[in-house]
Amino acid sequence: MGRPGVLLADDHTLVLEAFKRLLEPEFEIVGTVSDGLSLLASAPGAKPDVIVLDIGMPEMNGMDAGVELRRLLPRTKLIALTMNEDPDVAREALRLWASGYLLKKSAGSELIKAIREALRGRTYVTPKVAQQLEDGFVRDPKQDRKKELTTRQREVLQLLAEGRTMRETADELHVTPRTIAFHKYRIMEDFGLKTNSDLVKFALKQRVIAPL
Repeated sequence: MGRPGVLLADDHTLVLEAFKRLLEPEFEIVGTVSDGLSLLASAPGAKPDVIVLDIGMPEMNGMDAGVELRRLLPRTKLIALTMNEDPDVAREALRLWASGYLLKKSAGSELIKAIREALRGRTYVTPKVAQQLEDGFVRDPKQDRKKELTTRQREVLQLLAEGRTMRETADELHVTPRTIAFHKYRIMEDFGLKTNSDLVKFALKQRVIAPL
């Protein structure tokens, strides 16, 4: 039996090369790609056992690519590797497609451990994010049963409803615009909002902003 095949997806060449060198002693690297669309095009032919993908890729982000890969390759394990520490993003990735969630600042040995765990049918979450997920569940154990705004979603909703751009909101909350976009469209999807006007009306209804 050969070594498990791993496909790597990240838009930074140096990161790809570093991960390739790290993993090659134990796993067969069946391909490397630098954007979400290339990942979807190459993954079915490569038939990897595990795909390690960055959430913040160009062309198609890792969240959307992960959902599509789960449909295309249901037996392949998917591991999110990201700089994003937001527990809401982690929760969504794990709910929809991911068998693992790691931060890029984690030690290299943690990536190897995550791949091993995924191949055994288990889920691996980097300790810092796992603690945030656990803390959130302790505060609100019914959070997945009823759609309610998280603390971060309320912050994003307030700033956007006040007229801030996604870039300005990102700067205010010290996150990336991609993270703000994720929260905005997640709110709109969960609560059936279609337009920015709907978003403002919803913010008023939730008492996130005060009427003029």
